[in-house]
Amino acid sequence: MKVSDRIKIRIAGSGGQGVVLASIILAEAAGIYQGFEVAQSQSYGPEARGGHCKAEVVISDGPIDYPRALNLDVLVALNQTSLDAYYYDLKDTGVLIVNSDQCRNVLRSTAYMIPFSTLARDKVGVRQTMNIISLGAFAGITEIVSAASLKKAVLARAPKGTEKANAKALDIGVREGLKARENMKHRLPKKFSRLILMNE
Repeated sequence: MKVSDRIKIRIAGSGGQGVVLASIILAEAAGIYQGFEVAQSQSYGPEARGGHCKAEVVISDGPIDYPRALNLDVLVALNQTSLDAYYYDLKDTGVLIVNSDQCRNVLRSTAYMIPFSTLARDKVGVRQTMNIISLGAFAGITEIVSAASLKKAVLARAPKGTEKANAKALDIGVREGLKARENMKHRLPKKFSRLILMNE
C-alpha cells in the first residue's frame, strides 16, 4: 500500500477576515486545478464576526482517510489571538506565516512575517483582500500550490466587479512570500519536495 505525503494546513483568524473563503480557494486550487486529493473543513466561535475562526486544508498525492489537520505542517495566523491559540499545534519543522500587523508576540524566529493588513489597505486599496494576500504569500513561500492555480480559483470565487482587486492582491502576496522566503533562506520540510515536483 502506498504511503502518501500529506500536507496539513490551518488558516486562522477572526470572523470577518475571510478565513473560510481562503481555505476553500486553496482547496479548489490544489484539487481542481492541480489534481491533488484535498479535504477542507472549518470551525467558528459563537460570534458571527470577531470570534475565533479556523479552517483547515489537507493536501495529499493519495487518498485522505482522515480530513482533520493535526500536527500542522503550515499555520497561517492572521491575528495574535489565533497565533496564541494554535501555535503549539504546529510541528517543530512546520512553516509559520503570520500577519505582522496583528501578530506582535511571535515565538519562532523562523516565522515568515508579512504585513497583510497594510498591504491590503495601501497596495490594493481594499482591506477585505487580506486573506487573498495571505494565500499568495503561502504560494510564494511553500510552492505547494502554484500561483497560477490559485489565481484561477480566486477568479472563480471572486464576486463580480472584484476580480481585478483580488488578482492584484494575490500577485502582491506571491511577491511578498517569495521575498520573505529569500530573506529567510529557511529550509522547507522535506515532505514538501515531492508535492512541489508534481507542480512542474
